[in-house]
Order: sequence, then structure tokens, then C-alpha cells
Amino acid sequence: MIHHYPKLKVAAAHVAPVFLDTGRTVDKACSLIAEAAQAGARLIVFPEAFVPAFPIWTAIAAPILTHELFKSLASCAIEITGPEIARLKDAARRNEICVSIGFNEGTKASVGCIWNSNVLIGEDGSLLNHHRKLVPTYYEKLVWSSGDGAGLRVVETSIGRIGMLICGENTNPLARYSLMAQGEQIHISTYPPIWPTRPSREAGGYDIEQAIRIRAGAHSFEAKAFNIVASACVDDTMRARLEAVLGASALDIIDHTPRAISVVIGPSGLPVSPVVSGEETLLYCDIDLADCIEPKQFHDVVGYYNRFDIFKLEVNREANRPIVFRDDIRSAPRDPYADALQARGADLSAPSDPKVHLLGA
Repeated sequence: MIHHYPKLKVAAAHVAPVFLDTGRTVDKACSLIAEAAQAGARLIVFPEAFVPAFPIWTAIAAPILTHELFKSLASCAIEITGPEIARLKDAARRNEICVSIGFNEGTKASVGCIWNSNVLIGEDGSLLNHHRKLVPTYYEKLVWSSGDGAGLRVVETSIGRIGMLICGENTNPLARYSLMAQGEQIHISTYPPIWPTRPSREAGGYDIEQAIRIRAGAHSFEAKAFNIVASACVDDTMRARLEAVLGASALDIIDHTPRAISVVIGPSGLPVSPVVSGEETLLYCDIDLADCIEPKQFHDVVGYYNRFDIFKLEVNREANRPIVFRDDIRSAPRDPYADALQARGADLSAPSDPKVHLLGA
């Protein structure tokens, strides 16, 4: 077996969406994909829930004040088989670059169910992986549904083996280990622009920059992998919309909450790129996957530096579906979600009951 250790340039898109505007946010993403490819990047990573917004209002206002914002987000959510993902796949193909992008995912099964999702698109425009955040964190539960394990996959690509987790999932050691144990070489971590936990001038609030540094460093050090961290920014479209709905108090919290950072971490657990925060930018970094080899001599937690006779991990990678219809599959119409489900790891080829017809998001 001959291993592949390419050298490549990666890009972390430290950028803001056009807040709650799906079309213009996808336009922006396609433009940045082309810009990164022109600069020589083989992979570009966009932030958590980039299309079309991270629902930060859940942290700064009571739920009874945010119905209109939730309805806006639900109406802006996109489907994995929809035209927005198709546009992003086309942009990746035309520019011959891998694309990781976070989005609010909707479903035909419900007008109000949203997942915090991330998709990895190949250089040829193919859908390589589709991951839904396993557990929304704290106040995020007011907006997002829990995901499943179908996206806990490391994908073999021409630029290395790539895995991805969303924000707080990078604190879950079992989720992280499930990717390490699949030979992950490049890890993708995505974050929101801010994550408030206390009133703006009250001590003890959550410092997202330090949380990212700790999480990203720990995963890279344990996995001996590169970690591409992409966080969003606060921009005028976000400020204007939240002020219009929630008033000036919302801006006070936003303005006095620590900002998230974007950075590339090397297999030593230390940054190998500048650390960026605040203003929008594309952060570029050259990486060499051969740098992952030597640290494995010291600690290889998915190899000799473990006790598999003592520790066992089982991961359920079935794609959850809301309904199972039982009818004659020979005359049933093609399931419009089948391709997406298969991309997420569902086995639809051999149902245990010959009359089972699977549908759902």
C-alpha cells in the first residue's frame, strides 16, 4: 500500500453571509470559490451555517421576541437536493476546487424543521459528504434539530483524507475519535462569528477564541492532522436586521462579545498560519501532509498507542428518516431523496421487507 502525502494550499473563508438572504449569500460563496481557486487553493472552507446565517438571536433575546427571525430562517433554509447546492457544486467543478460550506438545511417533510448542516463538495462537483450537527449546543436547540451519524465520515480525495465537525462537536471526544480512526489527514472545523453566554458587560462570558484554540489544537495534536478552522464575521447586514427586530440592546451584546477566529493548525497542535479575527478575509496556508507522519511515532491513538482489547467504540451511521412507507416498490416512483441519502451513507439498496419504500429527508 502506497500512501499519498500531497502538498497543497488551503483557504479558510473568514467571511460573513448576507444575513438571511440565501441567494446573495450563495452568490458571495461562488465568487469566493473562484477567488480562492485563482489564488491556487485546492480547498476552501466556509463557516458554520454560512447559508444564510447563524441564528445568534437565540442567545440575545427571549424566544417570544424572535418568531419573525425564525420564520425568516426557515424560509431561507435550503435542501441538499436543491438548486443552491447545485450552484455550489457547479462552482466547485468549474474552478476545480474542493468546497466545504455550512448551511441551514430544510426538508419537504416539514416547513419548520431545520438542521445545522455542512457539505463537502469535490473538485469535480460531486457530493462527497453531508453532515448534520449531532447535537445543537445550548440555545441553538431553539432553532435546529439534532442530526445523525451519517456524516461521520472521512472522505478519500486527491488532496488527502478529509473529515469535518461543526463548532461544539469539536468538544466531543467520541465524534472526533470516529474521524481519527478513519485515517483523517485534514480536519475541518466551522464556527459562528460570536457565541454570547452572558450580558455584554458581565464577567465570566464564553471566550470563543480561546475555545477554538483549545479544541483545534487538541484535535490536531491527537489526530496528527491539519485542522482548517473557518469562522464567520459580524457585518452590517447582521447588525441592521437584528437592530430592526430586537433594538439597540442586541447590538450592545454583539459589540461586546469576543469574536471567533479562523486559523490553520498543524499536526503539532500549533498554528501554521496567521490567526485572523474581525474583518473579512480569505486566509491562505500551504500545508504538507507528510508533516503528519513523524508525530505518529510518538502517539498514534488509532494505532499502537491504544488498547483496542479494552476500549471499544461503535458508531451508528444510519441516516434518520421521519417515515417509512410500505407499498409495492416495483411501481413506486423514484425517491427524490435517494441520492442524497446514499451520499450520507444510507443503504437503500436492500430493504429487509421487499415492500418497504423509504422516503424522507
